[in-house]
Amino acid sequence: MMWLGIRFYVLLALTFVIAGQVAADERRSGEPIAKADENKPNVVVILADDLGWNSVGYHNKNFPTPNIDRLVREGVELNQFYVAPMCSPTRAGLMTGRYPIRFGAARAVIPPYRDFGLPVSEVTLPERLADLGYANRGVFGKWHLGHRRSKWHPLNQGFTHFHGHYNGAIDYFELTREDVRDWHVDAQPSDEQGYSTHLIADAAAKWITDSSASEAPYFCYVPFNAPHSPFQAPEETIARFDDRNSAKTKGNKPGKARNIAILKAMIWEMDEGVGRILKSIEDSGEANNTIVWFLSDNGGVGSLPRLNSPLRGSKLTVYEGGVRVPSCIRWPDRLAAGVKSEHVCGYIDVLPTIVDAAGGEIIADPELPLDGISLLSGLTSSDQFKSDGRPWYSYHGQSGDENEHLAVLVDGWKLKVNGPQLISESQLTEPKAGVELFHLSTDPNETKNLATDYPDKVGRLGRMLIEYRALQPSDAVPPYGVGSKGFVPPPKWHVDLSTPDVLVGAYPDGEDQQ
Repeated sequence: MMWLGIRFYVLLALTFVIAGQVAADERRSGEPIAKADENKPNVVVILADDLGWNSVGYHNKNFPTPNIDRLVREGVELNQFYVAPMCSPTRAGLMTGRYPIRFGAARAVIPPYRDFGLPVSEVTLPERLADLGYANRGVFGKWHLGHRRSKWHPLNQGFTHFHGHYNGAIDYFELTREDVRDWHVDAQPSDEQGYSTHLIADAAAKWITDSSASEAPYFCYVPFNAPHSPFQAPEETIARFDDRNSAKTKGNKPGKARNIAILKAMIWEMDEGVGRILKSIEDSGEANNTIVWFLSDNGGVGSLPRLNSPLRGSKLTVYEGGVRVPSCIRWPDRLAAGVKSEHVCGYIDVLPTIVDAAGGEIIADPELPLDGISLLSGLTSSDQFKSDGRPWYSYHGQSGDENEHLAVLVDGWKLKVNGPQLISESQLTEPKAGVELFHLSTDPNETKNLATDYPDKVGRLGRMLIEYRALQPSDAVPPYGVGSKGFVPPPKWHVDLSTPDVLVGAYPDGEDQQ
């Protein structure tokens, strides 16, 4: 079985001991598995939203990101970093260290009308860090892991503070989704006003300043909503990147050129926010022992040109442009600056790496097997496509079983299948399966399909994909459009933490979203 092979490799090849996973009822008791001490690093994870491969300054000077570029210079650039092809699944895998297909969160994002969230049986990164003495655990920005029942609220998933919005694609200035205001501090709706990127960065920076006064280490998770649509930014920032007079186009339907200028402005504002967060870390005097991990949740959108070049594809595809993203990690006390790592790694590795850095152990639980591994022992290596035997999987099926996207990458070879749900090997020879095989070691931009040249390899990798796709439970998140008609959100998107399993929002006409 491929999963046994993965775990065998992990145990042999890494110094991090994956000794197991605390049962859900035990970890919610708050019983620590290690004592806090002053040597534990603070942890800051910064997640961009729809930031493409070609949309950062260190890849493309036309998208200036001086603060992200600085993190790359001062830390380790993760050049082969992979995520899910869309928002919610990446967040779910980052929070759990597990492929989200295992608990039904991989097929689609969680739209406003969806009665679904990150299962409370999963053990989240802030819950693990709580057991390791991290008393302050804040999240600032876009949650997107369940909002219609308070059991999925960040404060019920291991965080001690929340400041931001539950849904994706909110209005940046009005802070609304479905024309209803979605902005909160902890569990209460907030009347705070401003541009969301500014509010997120400022709240995170202030919280870091306050938390650094504590003797305990802190965990700060900053999932920006930028640069996800709608394309909105302050006019004065847009003017930096728009060759035309902004006033002439304001109020008119924007074209692609205008949207590119807005996108650059959104990315600039997010990068400025990263700078304010970094300054708060430096002003605390704890920068050397603070991990800062930057990544995007998926590739850039396909509606705008060249956001992921030279990689092929975009968000909502399993081509490289949809799942390979900019990422870097800085920890001056432990990691050398200016290193470029070529190890294949990604979002499911964030949790085990951070737990390892915090001095923790994860005890093996066959009911909740971990897919991620700690990267600490290999962060200074630059061996391209190291033959570690670990397969890397990508999947989404937002539009339903007839059009699913699957891919597996192992030892430099990548098989991509795009078609009806993959359940048998016979499908691999059918045209409608959209089978493509790429040798990424020599063709990283996926220009040449080698499927007909290597049928045995297609078969072997295809069997791995069939086994992977079979992991999805029957109660997985439905395709994106199911249940959209007639939904009315709750006032101010409010949920009551005292009623964790009560459904909020309604379908006045009685439509069942499932």
